Amino acid sequence: LNPNPDSTTGFDYATQGAACSEVEIDCLTGEVQILQVDLDMDLGNSLNPAVDIGQVEGGFIMAVGYFLTEEVLQNSGEAQLNLGTWNYKPPCAYDIPQVLNVSLLAGNPNPGGVLRSKACGEPPMALANSVYLAVKEAIYSARADASAATGTDYTGFVQLPIPLTVQEISKACLATSSPMPL
Repeated sequence: LNPNPDSTTGFDYATQGAACSEVEIDCLTGEVQILQVDLDMDLGNSLNPAVDIGQVEGGFIMAVGYFLTEEVLQNSGEAQLNLGTWNYKPPCAYDIPQVLNVSLLAGNPNPGGVLRSKACGEPPMALANSVYLAVKEAIYSARADASAATGTDYTGFVQLPIPLTVQEISKACLATSSPMPL
């Protein structure tokens, strides 16, 4: 599929990017702290770097909500049960990484784009899976620690849902509600 038949490059606004995320999880509560995220995006010749960086940050944080907090609950009749922010949790200020580095690839103009630019709003959303996968690796680390402490092997594959809510993280880390001695 080539949306622009005159193009020699295929889809004129295709973008690429890379992300690396570092997180900490609290195994008892399931809370996630995003320590650092590094994003690098190829947006061609940026028309306005400040706007493009804002779009990249916004799209990324919006998708972090999709991966970690925005659980849509429905009853058996498919009606949504959590219509307000009391039970439906979009990302908030505390979900933003402590360090968020965004860089735009320089010297890669888009020959088919307006002023050699590329799209910048939605593409970074796919990069938020780096946060999800970092949380998954932290869960595997917690399960390896539990294996070492108990002698029971908890190190196998674990199916994790999206969104990976605090309840799911705590459960995957094998936290229990039984009293924990100090």
